[in-house]
Amino acid sequence: MQILHRENSLLNEITVYDTNKYGEEHGRFRVLQFSNNAMQGAVDLDQPERILFEYPQAMLHLMNDSNQADQRLFIIGHGVGTIARHHTGTTIKVAELDERVVALSKQYFGYGDDNVVVGDGRELLSCEAEHTVDFIVLDAFSDKGTPRHLTSMSFFELAADKLDESGAILINLMGKRENDAHINAIYTTLREVFRFVKAFALPAENAADRRNYILTGSNTPLSYQTRRMAGFMEMELGQGYIIVDHD
Repeated sequence: MQILHRENSLLNEITVYDTNKYGEEHGRFRVLQFSNNAMQGAVDLDQPERILFEYPQAMLHLMNDSNQADQRLFIIGHGVGTIARHHTGTTIKVAELDERVVALSKQYFGYGDDNVVVGDGRELLSCEAEHTVDFIVLDAFSDKGTPRHLTSMSFFELAADKLDESGAILINLMGKRENDAHINAIYTTLREVFRFVKAFALPAENAADRRNYILTGSNTPLSYQTRRMAGFMEMELGQGYIIVDHD
């Protein structure tokens, strides 16, 4: 591993490094990582257009399978800009809380668009006109996971107001393989706001393993093809509590 950059921003401990191994694969890879080995983005230096993480592949399929020609995206959480970079022909606005993440995505990962606004995603989303967004993508993490104010019923009600009638919110989460109380709570809270809610997850070998989840909420059915979901399988989640904003 070759460390290219390391700093403590006002919000995160950030490391950018090159490595010759990604999972079980050998090659040339560049990674943006927060503390506790939390990868925020990665690129294959030999195939820059390749998407390494499974969840952006699945999310892009969910959006591309909607048959909407001119999609309007609002993305919360930038990383290295994978989804914004690969979803072409659309109007895209990205909200990122840490301005250093934006700068490093441009310096080390070749992100070239000027569609990222630095600020809190919920506050920036509240400034959008009602019923003008096709997809809201929530991909925001802190050292404590997805921020609570981005998973509460009030936030999902805000999202529903901004989405058009056939729009959807797509949420990337990390959780335990079985009976994750927080994942169940987000799922249950989504169901209080949206008519159609789906949950997808990557396989995990052991009950204690953590894995990626994708939750979707919409008021019209969201179609997909299993073979194009990058290993994510639809599943049923348990009942959880309703997440509300802190007083």
